[in-house]
Amino acid sequence: MKITNVEVFVLGDPKPDYEVDMSRVDGLAFVRIHTDEGITGLSEIFSVPPGVARAVLDGPDSLFGSLLIGEDPITPERQWTRLYNSMLHGNRRGWVIICLGAVDVALWDIYGKSLQRPVHELLGGSVRSAHQIDSEAQRQEVAPYCTIVSDSWDRESVLKQQVERVVRLHELGYRAFKIEPLHQPAATIIELTRRTRAAIGPDAMLAVDVGYLWNDVSTAARVINQLAEFDLCFFETPLPVDAVPAYATLTRQTSVPIAMGEHTTTRWEFLQMIDQGGIQVAQPYMTTCGGLTEAKRIVELAQPRGVLVCPGNWSTNVLGMATVQLAAYSPITPFYESAPAEVYWSPLRKALQALAAPVVNGAVRFPTTPGVGITLPEDLVAHFLVAADQGWAYHDVQS
Repeated sequence: MKITNVEVFVLGDPKPDYEVDMSRVDGLAFVRIHTDEGITGLSEIFSVPPGVARAVLDGPDSLFGSLLIGEDPITPERQWTRLYNSMLHGNRRGWVIICLGAVDVALWDIYGKSLQRPVHELLGGSVRSAHQIDSEAQRQEVAPYCTIVSDSWDRESVLKQQVERVVRLHELGYRAFKIEPLHQPAATIIELTRRTRAAIGPDAMLAVDVGYLWNDVSTAARVINQLAEFDLCFFETPLPVDAVPAYATLTRQTSVPIAMGEHTTTRWEFLQMIDQGGIQVAQPYMTTCGGLTEAKRIVELAQPRGVLVCPGNWSTNVLGMATVQLAAYSPITPFYESAPAEVYWSPLRKALQALAAPVVNGAVRFPTTPGVGITLPEDLVAHFLVAADQGWAYHDVQS
């Protein structure tokens, strides 16, 4: 089998003439790798500007396309090493690593389809120790944790909208939630956590994310320790993403597990945050970290260190299905992030969620479909296709 083409296309939501929530996808790049046997591999590329994705991946004249076309796609690890080593004197972090991660996911998709096996079986198979499970369901399913944001960031909106969305999803059977009291004072963070725990009861998983809110350890430790009574699975990104010494100090001052990793690339950065920063929950995005090949290595580094891997994904179910494949393989991944379309506006997210493995009683069964497990119909691509000359906005407003 040989790679014959590497194709980048961009999908996005329509631009309504009214205000919508944070779920709107302005323009999300996808990569499709073609082979001479008619097997294709797919991945989204979160969150790389489409112009960058095209320069790196689109066609034979692109940075990686020139190295991939004509190559045997089997096995993904070999191609990962080729592409990574090609950047020895260049940029081995940032957007290029995310593009490499997308190539890797697409190659695993091809690999699984070529053998008629789901990717998690090729990663190593699903192994759960009988000594470390409390139900047989844990051998065959994984639970998404629903990330909950509000449409506005005043105190009343945060408390009302986020709790209402949690309640709706809980009634639909979801059993894991992450609230996001971004831009909030300590009193609002504590009150939102209190109300959410009261709404979902003692058994549902609850986490809190404040999006790098604080610069000082003392404030972070004081607030997080007040939340310990609400039985948090983890507290996400209390401090700036690169503040390794600050994370090390904080993790020594609280019993609540500290999580980070949504912007972290390669196993080396995760290893630094685990060994030096003391984080207890690693959150790799499947493309941002460098792909399924690199995510598997992160699991292998985290497990002997007693660290959970709960992958992040504030994006679509194309990335989500790759995440489920890792979770099925990983014995230290009880939860993975999801942006549930039931409570958000985005038509694209809704359409892609309908194609993915369903959530039943709050969990997703390990996939049996060959490859990553999701295929995009051409009519869906045509409906949401974004023209090459249209603009693009980062997924969050930067300041």
